[in-house]
Amino acid sequence: MALEQKKDALVEEITLIPDAYERLGYIVDRGKKADGLTEDLRIDSFKIEGCMSQLWIVPAYKEGLCSFKSESDSAIVKGIASLLCDFYSEEKPYDIQKTDADFLSEVGITQHLSPNRRNGLSRIVESIQRFAKSCLAEL
Repeated sequence: MALEQKKDALVEEITLIPDAYERLGYIVDRGKKADGLTEDLRIDSFKIEGCMSQLWIVPAYKEGLCSFKSESDSAIVKGIASLLCDFYSEEKPYDIQKTDADFLSEVGITQHLSPNRRNGLSRIVESIQRFAKSCLAEL
């Protein structure tokens, strides 16, 4: 599924939840259900700096597609990271590079995050897009 289609599906799914705080609850629940990372992957080279919470994003590139996994000690951060990792996974590096995560603002998620959490969110996207850029450089 193309990123635009994934984005449209996520926006539709999240906007079905009428209350902004319930939407945050949806994100937290998503994080609780997400597969985490094993301890051996929670290393500094995968750690996202500038986030108040402990957050790791593990990227992979195989057969022309990027994939991402995440872990955090914060439920809301884990949920957002999981959502973004799922969103960008199994996509081509070029498509990742040209697609931002503005849909989180569209559905009212970022407005209810603290400035530090919003900063962490932008760091997740930066990390994912930086990895995609490095994959493009290898082509």
